[in-house]
Order: sequence, then structure tokens, then C-alpha cells
Amino acid sequence: MVLNSKGQVTIPARLRAKYGLHAGDEVEVVEVRGALQIVRREGSESRGRRLVRRLRNTATAAEVAGLSTDQIMALLRGD
Repeated sequence: MVLNSKGQVTIPARLRAKYGLHAGDEVEVVEVRGALQIVRREGSESRGRRLVRRLRNTATAAEVAGLSTDQIMALLRGD
């Protein structure tokens, strides 16, 4: 990995997948025995909770009544 001019690094996709890291996850860089470690921020909101919070109250029952699951998903995605 290479540190860019803003002090950022890119975590390789295989490691993000292995450790369940997704865009928006909160992490911290901590020093442990003279080495830096990237750890999930304690108490941070999970990806699932962020999605639920974002989608909550985005459609009313009247708006989705009679729609198929695919139609509801398209509505929520803005398709």
C-alpha cells in the first residue's frame, strides 16, 4: 500500500471483503507495540443499521400497496 499526499491508504478489496469492511464504515488507526493497526471504531453504526436509518420512512404503505418486491426495490433505489 502507498500513503498518498493526504495521508490516505487504500485497503485492498480482498482484505475489505475478508473483514467485512464497507464504504462508510468507521475505522481508527491505533498504535499497538510500535505498529499501526486499522480497527473498526468501537460503538460505530453497522452497515445494516446505516441502511435501515437511510431507508426508514422513505415510502408509505399507500405508496407501495400492490407493488411487487422488485417494484418496491426500484422505487427505493430511485430507478
